[in-house]
Amino acid sequence: MSDEYYMRQALAEAQIAADEDEVPIGAVIVCGERIIARAHNQTERLNDPTAHAEMLAITAAAGFMGAKYLTDCRLYVTVEPCIMCAGAIGWAQLEALIFGAADEKRGFTRYAPDVLHRKTEVRSAVLESECAARMKAFFQVKR
Repeated sequence: MSDEYYMRQALAEAQIAADEDEVPIGAVIVCGERIIARAHNQTERLNDPTAHAEMLAITAAAGFMGAKYLTDCRLYVTVEPCIMCAGAIGWAQLEALIFGAADEKRGFTRYAPDVLHRKTEVRSAVLESECAARMKAFFQVKR
């Protein structure tokens, strides 16, 4: 399976978030070629500022794997993670982080580019225009 395939799965999660009036960010975690965790933002639903898609996906994947380190797993997320999420990605020691759209205002690469584990590979701009369009459409309705 390709990065685009898994990013489309993350986009499906982002659509669920949008349908629930959450910021439309979705994430999936893949181990081998199997999706082991899916999540979308749930900060409004759970009344929890830490309920970002990445955080929920990491928690679910760690539970599935029975381990706190996800060294053989890849995280696909529609928008560049914030510093909080990037810190969790670093602690989980994910093999790779693949994201769609950059977040110039709150993305980790602006504030803490070295927060990830040194072995974590980063790939960006996967289905970038689709991921960015999902966010823009959501916020156009809000404003």
